[in-house]
Amino acid sequence: MSDIKNTSEQKKYWSQRYETNKTGWDIGYPSTPLKTYIDQLEDKSLKILIPGAGNSYEAEYLFKQGFEQVYVLDIAAKPLASLQERLTNFPKDQMIQSNFFEHEGQYDLILEQTFLCSFPPTKENRSLYAKKAHDLLAEGGKLVGLWFDIPLSGDMEKRPFGGDKEEYLGYFDPYFETKIFEPCHNSIKPRAGTELFGVFLKK
Repeated sequence: MSDIKNTSEQKKYWSQRYETNKTGWDIGYPSTPLKTYIDQLEDKSLKILIPGAGNSYEAEYLFKQGFEQVYVLDIAAKPLASLQERLTNFPKDQMIQSNFFEHEGQYDLILEQTFLCSFPPTKENRSLYAKKAHDLLAEGGKLVGLWFDIPLSGDMEKRPFGGDKEEYLGYFDPYFETKIFEPCHNSIKPRAGTELFGVFLKK
């Protein structure tokens, strides 16, 4: 079972996934629920972090819509290079190759695309995630995105890992006020019925 705080281990694992094209999560465009959320955002000055961003079609979409303070974070270099190739004017200093759990900064919005569901679902890992997301948000900041609503199998290696609303809230409640956390009504077809959409306000 991998250690999410071991940067070299995580970098090796995720880099290999991209190098061997084992990226079944990559749909090639912004996911419908996040695009719909982005489309109702009016403040283009928001400072936005997308952790575990991968090829980050959401970041590309945001940037093209006039959001200039979009930061993409991934532990692997290849997806960041892919974004740079697609979007040559995206600021290089806003592409961060780093371990989420070591990253420092302050953001108004964190966009979550089942990043939590990508690492082993221990109580320690999920508590660390909730606390780190809280710490990275400025006052009044929001954590918004998608979490898989699928049973945990007990297998600590087969990704993505699931959970349910009650379990996730157990980790989020100490740090966030829940605004919305419901079954996603506009998931892409292959994920229909397996996602929760949430909006959480930093306490």
